[in-house]
Amino acid sequence: GYAAVTRFQGGPNAGHTLEFEGQKYVLRSVPSGIFQGDKVNVIGNGVVLDPALFKAEVEQLEASGHDLKSRLLISRKAHLILPTHRLLDAAYESAKGAGKIGTTGKGIGPTYTDKVSRNGLRVGDLEHNFEAKYKAAVDRHKEILSHYNYPTDKLAEIEKEWMAGAEKLRQFQFIDSEHYLNHLLADGKKILAEGAQGTMLDVDFGSYPFVTSSNTISAGACVGLGVAPSRIGEVYGIFKAYCTR
Repeated sequence: GYAAVTRFQGGPNAGHTLEFEGQKYVLRSVPSGIFQGDKVNVIGNGVVLDPALFKAEVEQLEASGHDLKSRLLISRKAHLILPTHRLLDAAYESAKGAGKIGTTGKGIGPTYTDKVSRNGLRVGDLEHNFEAKYKAAVDRHKEILSHYNYPTDKLAEIEKEWMAGAEKLRQFQFIDSEHYLNHLLADGKKILAEGAQGTMLDVDFGSYPFVTSSNTISAGACVGLGVAPSRIGEVYGIFKAYCTR
């Protein structure tokens, strides 16, 4: 069995629907091991996390009797999807006109853009001087949105929900997940790394540019969790009976 179940890339995707004992659950950011009582679940550094959506997902799971606080650990290095990332997502898409990528509109692409351009905010930033960092990031985004003439009147509403989500997120344990997971491996324990999108959505190997913004292939687990390539054991691929690529 696995000691830990982890997510290593991607954002709050369309959702994995799981059925247990006649109950349906939709998971977007939380690893599926949450339903197995003895497992630790880790949201890894390669993931981008939206506190508002995280709060909604967690509350739905808590309402059905699943205790998450003791079993869900979050990497300090995971990036935060800010409210303005959603607005940027919409602005970029509408500017593309006929060449639209068809994003989920959840701000995932702009969050990875900020990560790579070294402007991102991470989960660990919630622990130090967050308000100032948040304001600087949002002011930067508002400046970009003004060039697109994109309205920001909905921002206050989204922001309120987001801040409530950030409070919920703070109730969970933030860890240096790379150390935590490597200690488990050193103790001979097994880890399950759960991919969030298919190979053809991989930013390098997928049907570019109609792809997601992270590496979805098994190698993505190395950088998305901080484990050595030699630690990758079995890789399971799942084929789906329909094609969207």
